[in-house]
Order: sequence, then structure tokens, then C-alpha cells
Amino acid sequence: MNAPFDLLLIDDHPLLRRGLAELFEASGAFRVVGSVSSGAAGIELARELSPHLVILDLHMPGIDGLATLEWFKRDLPAVNVVVLTASAAREDVRAALRAGADGYLLKDSEPEALLAAVSACAHGRARLDPALALLLAGSPRERGAGSARLDLTERERQTLALIAEGFSNKLIARQLGISDGTVKVYVKHLLSKLKLRSRLELAAWAHRSGPSAGDGGWR
Repeated sequence: MNAPFDLLLIDDHPLLRRGLAELFEASGAFRVVGSVSSGAAGIELARELSPHLVILDLHMPGIDGLATLEWFKRDLPAVNVVVLTASAAREDVRAALRAGADGYLLKDSEPEALLAAVSACAHGRARLDPALALLLAGSPRERGAGSARLDLTERERQTLALIAEGFSNKLIARQLGISDGTVKVYVKHLLSKLKLRSRLELAAWAHRSGPSAGDGGWR
């Protein structure tokens, strides 16, 4: 049996933190190593513990979730950070994606769906709540990204399709018969060509654009 992932909870609602801790611990796949009410406390504890995964609320007093997320991606980039929030506002979603969130999930998710999504993120597979994909359509930045669709190579298209299905780099490499390093190069090229900043943005873009959108499709 695989060792559980060390999980840090950062949310200013104590009852929610307790419920989440019980849910994740009961699954056997996670060990909750910390539960704190602010971004500042989360940063301090993360420096000490270096958890595998962080569940982060977006709107908190003091250092908010976005600033906390930016700190993690700058100072502890190996830690996967999943935003778990009540906010389905487009600007909140876009800001979290730009900051490098590995997942963006809503607090009204069913427990089983939440566990599955967080487990996927722990294994390196980006997850965006399905209800949020349509919120990202039509922004100027995304329309700019669409102009690069036809510039993708066949391998980049294949990589993008597998990212959209939630595959990690290791699984993409196995599927395509190439090295992990080569997959990382393709991901870097995709981010540059589509003017995006994170793997989760790539997945959201792929789902929104569809696998074949006429002459403008990316497959």
C-alpha cells in the first residue's frame, strides 16, 4: 500500500477544516499534518513540514488565498496547491489559474467527487471543477490564445489532449512512448504558444475549445 500524502489545510472556517480533515483521513490516502486558519500560519507551517499537498481557501483575512498561492508557487513549487472555495466568479478562477493552482474546486462538491479530484491533483493531474469551464470562455486573453491553435505540432496536440484528460507527465510519457523530459518540453511549448501560465489553464483551454472546432480546432 502506498504511503498517504501529507496534507495541509488552510481555511478560516474551523468547522469546515474539521470536516475536511475527517474526510481526508478516513480515505486512507491522506495524512492531515496541519490545519490552520490563515495564509500566514499556513506559510509558516509549510516551511517546517513541506507537505505534498495544500488545500487552500481563496478569501481569508490577512494574507489571502491568492497571495498564499503565489508564495507556494515561488518558494515551494514542488507542493501541489488545490484551491477549495465557494467562489465561482470568473476573475477568481482566472487569477488562481494564472498564479499556478493545481486544482480549483468548489466547496459544494460532493465528498466523493472532492476526494477523487484532490487525489488526482496529488498525483500531478490538474483538476478544474466542471461547472467552471464555461466561465473562462470569451476573455481577451483566451481569444488571443485561440489564434495559436494551428501552430501546434502533432505531438503537442497529443500532449494537450492527454492533459485535458487529466494525465500526469509520467502517464503522458508512457502513453506516447517518450521520456518525461520530452513531455516537459512539450508542456513548456504549449504554455508559450497558447500564452498560458499553468497546466490547469491548459486543461481548461482544451476543454473549452473542444477536440475539433472546425478549421480552428487543435486536433
